[in-house]
Formats: sequence, C-alpha cells, structure tokens
Amino acid sequence: MKICGICHKISATGEDHTDCIQKRSIELEAQDFKNSIPEKLNLSKDDKELGVEMRAVLEHLAREKDTSD
Repeated sequence: MKICGICHKISATGEDHTDCIQKRSIELEAQDFKNSIPEKLNLSKDDKELGVEMRAVLEHLAREKDTSD
C-alpha cells in the first residue's frame, strides 16, 4: 500500500488513483485553455483595435464589477 501523491489518501494498488490522475489532467487542460483565450481571441493591448461589440462587453463587465464591490 502506498499514499496517492495527488489526494494523499491510501492507495491499494501502490500507485496514484486513476480518478485523481484524470482530475489533475482535466484541471491542467482547463488552465491551459484559460491561458490561451487571449491568444485565440487575438486581443490586443490597444482597445481602439477591438471591435465595438467587444468593447461593449468589456465596459459592461467593468461596470458590473464596480457595482458589486
């Protein structure tokens, strides 16, 4: 018996739990996806290059954040 390196619970097989391994890989894929969103959307630093729709969405999100604080 061994301790799972991910969840730190006892593993009867002597290896990390299969579901823990899968959960970790899904979390890493999700993080990679989040990090690649600006590249996929081709967002630039200059907001004048953004489309009108994108600026409207960003302004709405900024206002929503200000009112919730």
